[in-house]
Amino acid sequence: MNDKYERQMKKGVLDMLVLKLLETEPKYGHQIIQEMKEKSEEIFLLKDGTLYPILYRLEDDGMVVSRWSEAEGKQVPRKYYVITENGREALNQMESIWKRISSGILSIMED
Repeated sequence: MNDKYERQMKKGVLDMLVLKLLETEPKYGHQIIQEMKEKSEEIFLLKDGTLYPILYRLEDDGMVVSRWSEAEGKQVPRKYYVITENGREALNQMESIWKRISSGILSIMED
């Protein structure tokens, strides 16, 4: 039963977290998955099937753009995702909403 609630709670913040990881530099899918895992101390263990629909949706919404890298040596071309100005604005709004929500949750839970 705990797993069900944990999945639901995590699902609501994934767009925000992906945008946050793209805030400083372009990243490719596997890199996002690894950083999400490491920075969350393994709370967020995304699979390709979870991440890519998020990236495609963010791209459709104009929050990220993608571009392919050139193959160099043995390295294969990779599709990098870059946050747009619209994505930065949306991230700022999401962070503000998240702070309000988490503050309200803590007020209730610590009462």
